[in-house]
Amino acid sequence: MFARRFLISFPIFAVIFVIQETIVSQFRLFGSGFSLFLIFTLLWSALGTPELGALTGFGAGLLMDLSQSSSGPVGQWTLIMILAGFSISYLGYGDDNFRGNPISLVVIVAIAVPITRLVYLILGLMFGGEFGSTLQIFISLIASGLWTVAVVPLLMPFVTRIHSGLFQDLSRG
Repeated sequence: MFARRFLISFPIFAVIFVIQETIVSQFRLFGSGFSLFLIFTLLWSALGTPELGALTGFGAGLLMDLSQSSSGPVGQWTLIMILAGFSISYLGYGDDNFRGNPISLVVIVAIAVPITRLVYLILGLMFGGEFGSTLQIFISLIASGLWTVAVVPLLMPFVTRIHSGLFQDLSRG
């Protein structure tokens, strides 16, 4: 039952990934903009169990590795997203006050996005990548957090409805 529900969510992630790659990545916004797919994935993971967060991170990381804008080696995003998905879902697991409070979800995702990008940067530097100046990186990380604060409230109703429809058993009597 869980596997079927997880596989049903794959087309949702594929659509968000296509929207990210075709539309959102074309915008030139302050601080290199935002990643709709990264925000969606971390918000989805925050609403689930740690196992679901790790599986979501694995699938999302594979898609992010296939992205044209990915500059690292294949598997780098997969590793980072497994860790990020598990971590963000573990922080709120078992605490319904955390998941029921929209402000806490906005804050945790807004913190997780720059941290995830920072971990990607650090691993990329370990693999020999070049990413630009320190000031440019700092501005990009701060701007991604600010863009996340603006985007998460717009995306949250959509994500919570679909997530609860797929993964919460409702007793019907």
